[in-house]
Amino acid sequence: MNTEGHELGPFEPVPDALILAAVQRAERHGPKNILRHDVAAHLGFVRSPRTSRLLRPQLESLRAAGSLERSRMHGLEVWGITPTGTRRLAAARRAGRVGELPESPQHRRWRHARKEAAARYDDFRTLLYVTLEAAEDAAEPPAGTSSETWFELGKRLKAAFWLMGSATYCRDEWPEPDDARADRDAPNPGEGSRGTADWNEYEQRAKGGSK
Repeated sequence: MNTEGHELGPFEPVPDALILAAVQRAERHGPKNILRHDVAAHLGFVRSPRTSRLLRPQLESLRAAGSLERSRMHGLEVWGITPTGTRRLAAARRAGRVGELPESPQHRRWRHARKEAAARYDDFRTLLYVTLEAAEDAAEPPAGTSSETWFELGKRLKAAFWLMGSATYCRDEWPEPDDARADRDAPNPGEGSRGTADWNEYEQRAKGGSK
């Protein structure tokens, strides 16, 4: 596995055996129903109409040869490696004709999340302090604080604590994925600990900017 990192690039011609290896790894890392853009991602290609257009003829050729199978799920075209394709890939590996797949999508997600968590951790911690100070101030006024304010502060604090938990997990505790198996988020009470896509939303909640 390329642990040094590999960002997605434009389509380039690749050997048939590498496409079989990409489909096989996609099946190992995710659901069995593999879309064309999943194959492209495992090959290191950006998702685009051009990638899809250039990759399809080779997928169809491998299907015609019995190495891949194509079906439809919910109206979408999905792909899988056949026993014939598995044997063909194994033979190519023994002969040294496969080459190395680029960084897997799951490893790329882990690398990006770790980098982003390190970059934003101090900002999240500062936001937590600001939110805690707002709660402390609300407890001080002589005239008291309305229930609406307390409920709003509760939402803000929950969002701030979640941000700290998620960023801490992504920066320090998420084990580096191994190509040999699928990388799954461990069950976490409430919400997933790897939800980097939700960080901006939770940051706004912690600031009191959204519900």
